[in-house]
Amino acid sequence: MEYKVYQLAFRSAVHFGRQNLEDGEYTFCADTLFSALCQEAMQRGADVFDSFYQYVKNGVLLFSDAFPYIGKTYYLPKPMKRIETAQNRGDSKIKKAYKKLKYIPMEQIGIYLAGNYDVIGAQDEGMDRLGYFEMKTAASIRGEEETKPYRIGTYYYHAGNGLYIIVGYQQQEAATLLEELLMSLSFSGIGGKRAAGLGRFELRTGALLDGFCDRLTKEGRQYMSLSISLPREEELESALDKAEYLLCKRSGFVASSQYAPEQMRKRDLYAFQAGSCFVNRYQGDIYDVSDKKGRHPVYRYAKPMFMEVDA
Repeated sequence: MEYKVYQLAFRSAVHFGRQNLEDGEYTFCADTLFSALCQEAMQRGADVFDSFYQYVKNGVLLFSDAFPYIGKTYYLPKPMKRIETAQNRGDSKIKKAYKKLKYIPMEQIGIYLAGNYDVIGAQDEGMDRLGYFEMKTAASIRGEEETKPYRIGTYYYHAGNGLYIIVGYQQQEAATLLEELLMSLSFSGIGGKRAAGLGRFELRTGALLDGFCDRLTKEGRQYMSLSISLPREEELESALDKAEYLLCKRSGFVASSQYAPEQMRKRDLYAFQAGSCFVNRYQGDIYDVSDKKGRHPVYRYAKPMFMEVDA
């Protein structure tokens, strides 16, 4: 499999929701990206959607969650594996710093896995340099009802910062289609409140660090998923063996106007967060999270992109 990096340099604020409109994140998961790309594909016709869906379903296309980049530095999620060092065995300050740590510079992942990462120094170069949250006030007008103000949690990236995704592909035509859909998505935006102009970005190509692709392709004793994922039923027992992971609930509303007369929620799906570590790799799948009342399937991406995380 070949790999590419795409940078999303946002031209506006973004809203990547959590529980409600006032909450927000500064990153998004691979299933959010997949859903947005499916919508772009449908705009181009059912045949384009079918091609894109089959590429992803069959593992010809893979993509990671969106992770931060600051300047020229790409960040990876902290591996969910125990890192033993002489420093953190008895130092509560270091233990707390490890617990709070979310992301690690890509070029220092080997140093981190070897137990030599300066976790205290990393606190001074955290995600506060990426951008800032801001609460935006808007008004809701429905029919003849009175105007009702509400607040939206938005995030602004500082100049030179943004998000990036890693894309894996086995066929050039699949990579070409994905890039076309990403370019289209850059104008329509990703995340919530796109009609208000949020989530639009400039698409740029990047490059992985020398040697990092080796971690994406070589065999190892332990692997970290770079995307939200969920094993198939027949893979679950093997995947859970000696695994270190966190689960998250994925939910939300169906974006399609053809799905039902009124807006409806997707079925909840619990999946492994990016950063979860496994000794046994698995394929994962695309899951149908539609409701019985819906008129068509609604797909959620849950396929892992693994990287080796041996010390």
